[in-house]
Amino acid sequence: MSFLNSIASWFVKKRLSQINHFRENPAEVQNGVLKDLLQLSHNTEWGEKFEFSTIKSYKTFSERLPIQDYDDLQPTIERMLKGEQNILWPSDIQWFAKSSGTTADRSKFIPISPESLSECHYKAGRDVLAIYCHHHPDNRVFDGKGLIMGGSSKVSEYSNSISVGDLSAVLLRNVPFYGEFFRTPDLSLALMENWEEKLDKIAHATYAENVTNIGGVPSWNLILLKHVLEITGRNHILEVWPNLELFIHGGVSFAPYRPQFEKIIPSQHMVYLETYNASEGFFGIQDNPHENDMLLMLDYGIFYEFIPAEDLEKDSPRIIPLWEVDTDTNYAMVITTNGGLWRYLIGDTVRFTSLSPYRIRISGRTKSFINAFGEEVIVDNTDSALQKACDETGAVVSEYTAAPVYLDDNQSAAHEYVIEFEKEPADMTRFSTILDQELQNLNSDYAAKRSADLMLKKPKLTRVPPGTFFNWLKSKGRIGGQNKVPRLHNGRRYVDEILDFFNRSGH
Repeated sequence: MSFLNSIASWFVKKRLSQINHFRENPAEVQNGVLKDLLQLSHNTEWGEKFEFSTIKSYKTFSERLPIQDYDDLQPTIERMLKGEQNILWPSDIQWFAKSSGTTADRSKFIPISPESLSECHYKAGRDVLAIYCHHHPDNRVFDGKGLIMGGSSKVSEYSNSISVGDLSAVLLRNVPFYGEFFRTPDLSLALMENWEEKLDKIAHATYAENVTNIGGVPSWNLILLKHVLEITGRNHILEVWPNLELFIHGGVSFAPYRPQFEKIIPSQHMVYLETYNASEGFFGIQDNPHENDMLLMLDYGIFYEFIPAEDLEKDSPRIIPLWEVDTDTNYAMVITTNGGLWRYLIGDTVRFTSLSPYRIRISGRTKSFINAFGEEVIVDNTDSALQKACDETGAVVSEYTAAPVYLDDNQSAAHEYVIEFEKEPADMTRFSTILDQELQNLNSDYAAKRSADLMLKKPKLTRVPPGTFFNWLKSKGRIGGQNKVPRLHNGRRYVDEILDFFNRSGH
């Protein structure tokens, strides 16, 4: 074991005891987080407005502060973008993470405080490696470098003292100096704004490095790895980076991408470690190498609440703290953070797979679902059903999006899937049948609507050539790690846009 890996092992032992503490005392730790957040912020504008200094319990906190989403917070964010301070959080906010999430027309700007950088994002990065090293004591991950692509950043149009950028760019711009010894490429390349030029330059700059680990969104990293193979003429990535052992991924479900990664990284020892991070905070880490669930991290300065997804449209939805959740409910997640977000509806839905400790799986987005006919299909359903269809037909799906087909005089109601295949199934009808049947197995509401073809017909599959999704995003000026195609939408906006782009492209 190298000297650096020996140091890492020492850190692992120190941090694991702290992780075990919040695993064993979740309510105590979460109440402590809430108390600290209120105490630190009691002299801010919001602290005085809601009288934080007099809040002594979760009950009072939940009664006094409203649930809010980005639209509610936007006027306050605009003031902060202009340089106003001490509004939501006491320390100076000089950075904002620009987050589009999906292809929504309007970007969000999430405040990034010094505390959210150090106590959440960077702490989580260390924890990811600590957990990995704990399960793989013979690793050599620190003997080489981590390949990380950043986004880009710029000075705010409102104030010269404020900067905005993709979360990855914000993190790279503020990373402690010693972190530069363990990563590649150079910042001048990692933070380039033109993504196509960036991918090419990074591929050329890193193929001769000793890369032991990669981090980021699967889709963009897959494009980079394929380009590395193109310029080197190699058959697979291990011929370029023989010591590659770890891919830390997040942002989207990894299931559709796993077969493609396993094809170009043909190693049984390659580890794929899932994380749950966003501009708003870092929430979960896969702490068991044999399960895809993620441990909910409770000591990052984030206080969690949950709303049953079925209650979201109600005037008075049921809102509960962590210690009241169960494993049978799909929850929308609400966060209060050391970045100044107070009871913020982040837009993700999760399911708990364990309550001791608290482990979760991301099940979808609050606005990413299909419920045009009462079927209540979520991304977790479609990801799982497509994976089943791929497993049984030998297909590989690169990208997909789905939307309802509305009933009219010319067509029956159904769901339409626009799919980009890495490898097409030999029998598309069988693929569609398996997809449909697995959705019925997973979702009783969908099964009821499919019964006897009375409401919904079988799914409609529309194939598009490789590169269609990327080129569509490019045409909208939305390429880069923070931009993702929504898997599901309750209207036909994205499906129709992609199909129109496909038809206009002359295919």
